[in-house]
Amino acid sequence: EIAPASLPLDDPETFALLQRGETRGVFQLESSGMRDLLTKMKPDCFNDIIATSALYRPGPLEGGMVMTYVDVKNGRQRAPTVHPIVDEILVETYGVMVYQEQVMRILNRLGGIELSSAYRCIKAIGKKKLKIIADFRHQFVEGAQQQGLAGDKAEELFGMIEKFAGYGFNKSHSTAYALIAYMTAYLKAHYPVEFMAALL
Repeated sequence: EIAPASLPLDDPETFALLQRGETRGVFQLESSGMRDLLTKMKPDCFNDIIATSALYRPGPLEGGMVMTYVDVKNGRQRAPTVHPIVDEILVETYGVMVYQEQVMRILNRLGGIELSSAYRCIKAIGKKKLKIIADFRHQFVEGAQQQGLAGDKAEELFGMIEKFAGYGFNKSHSTAYALIAYMTAYLKAHYPVEFMAALL
């Protein structure tokens, strides 16, 4: 048995397997769409695996966020910029909103919305409570303008938040999934015969 604490999270063979998309039988990473994402993304660090669970969802896929992440990560385009506060929050995910925690920090630090209220805003968006969303939009736009973001850009950014938040994944959840996925991929990379026998 391999204890999580003893598992190196930078194993080259494991990342090579992930980059080739050879993830049949690997927890959370075995669908054809996920394998396609892995071959395009070329994950080379544990943070990329954390991001896959959050990216491979309807909102990010429909909004083009997935290909932005992939293209920026692989140097084919520059990270999108919005405002210094937003850019700092999204630097770990190449300028793309990937996690609920990032959205909450944007609502809080740029829009001046308290963190507890930011969580309520995300929940209201998920449940399509239009009156509550409208109140938060007004508060966010006003707060963002005080931070130097133009009104139309603030409206546009809140629109992106609205599109994302209904499908957003929290990072803690994604990290737990990623650790099991990585452990499974590690076993497949290093013990393929035993892995496949156990899988069968």
